[in-house]
Amino acid sequence: MEYINEYFGDFTNRQRDQFSQLQTLYAEWNEKINVISRKDIDQLYLRHVLHSLSIAAVFGFPAQSRIIDLGTGGGFPGVPLAIFFPEVEFLLVDSINKKLTVINEVAKALDLKNIQTRHTRVEDIKDVKCDWVVSRAVAPLQDLVRWSRPLIRRKDWSAWIKAQGADAPTVPTPGLICLKGGDLSQEIVDSRTKPNMIEIADIFQEDFFKEKYLLQVSL
Repeated sequence: MEYINEYFGDFTNRQRDQFSQLQTLYAEWNEKINVISRKDIDQLYLRHVLHSLSIAAVFGFPAQSRIIDLGTGGGFPGVPLAIFFPEVEFLLVDSINKKLTVINEVAKALDLKNIQTRHTRVEDIKDVKCDWVVSRAVAPLQDLVRWSRPLIRRKDWSAWIKAQGADAPTVPTPGLICLKGGDLSQEIVDSRTKPNMIEIADIFQEDFFKEKYLLQVSL
């Protein structure tokens, strides 16, 4: 939790309490259904929560916007982002139902009303549109782009941004925001996109974030 407090300070008491419960909830559920590697569970806040919140460190999302987390696994980045942005709707999607069981129980324990889950493959989502797709290292960039493009509804948020005045966050253009690591040069070439690529080590100073990146692709 100290990592979260170091980089983010403007939380409500409710948000701070929700973040503080994540370690206990995930540790308990991980004993029943393994969704986080055992070597990582003790580093939950650094390797999963803070990593997820790199998106929130760069971008803001308007109230009532909708985000789909593809291949959410144990709920990352979706769960930390849902705590951070309580007025944004989140749909967390995974093809492995037992992982969604953990997410549903964590969301219930934290009283996160802005999370829904769906057991499906992304290719089979036909009835939902969103403003952004987020994902964390679940597939090559070209696949993430291909899966995300049909889901984006391209709503104009300019009026909302204008209403925020000087406090308006940096709202990304509709599209894909994903977390990846390593040498991504060939992956980017194969995707035929020109993503906005941000080094997470420039946001968070811990060694864990070296060679980890946030990629934003407008769709």
